[in-house]
Amino acid sequence: MLIKLYADAATQGNPGPSGAGIVIVRDGTQSQQYEYLGDMTNHEAEFAATILAFEHLATLADAGDTVMFYTDSKLVADSIGKSYAKRYPAQIDRLMTLIDRYPIVLTTWIPDRQNQGAHQLALQAIHKRTK
Repeated sequence: MLIKLYADAATQGNPGPSGAGIVIVRDGTQSQQYEYLGDMTNHEAEFAATILAFEHLATLADAGDTVMFYTDSKLVADSIGKSYAKRYPAQIDRLMTLIDRYPIVLTTWIPDRQNQGAHQLALQAIHKRTK
C-alpha cells in the first residue's frame, strides 16, 4: 500500500518552545497528530517531528508498505538521503532505524506552502502548551 507522510516542526525562537505536526494519508483516509516537543532549536525540532511521524506511522502501516515522505526541512531531507547528519548523529541513527522498516521510502523536500497541514498542527501543539 502507498502511504503519504507529512511532518513539520514549528519553533518560537531558536531555541524555544517547539511543536510537531504529522499528517498521514493511507487508503484514502487522513490522520492528523500534533505534539509539544519542549524547548529546542528549529533543526532539532524538525528531526524530532520526523522521528515522531515515523513512530506514529509504525502503528498504522505494515512493514511492506511504500512511504512517500514529505518535509520542508532541507536538512532532514538531505540527511535521510545520505543516512548522515554531522551535528545530529543520534537523531539520524534513530530515524534511519525507523525508515529501514519499509522497503521503499521516497523522501521529497517540499516548500513550506505545500506543507501547511502539518505546519498548522505543529503551531497548535505550541499554542496549546503555552496557553
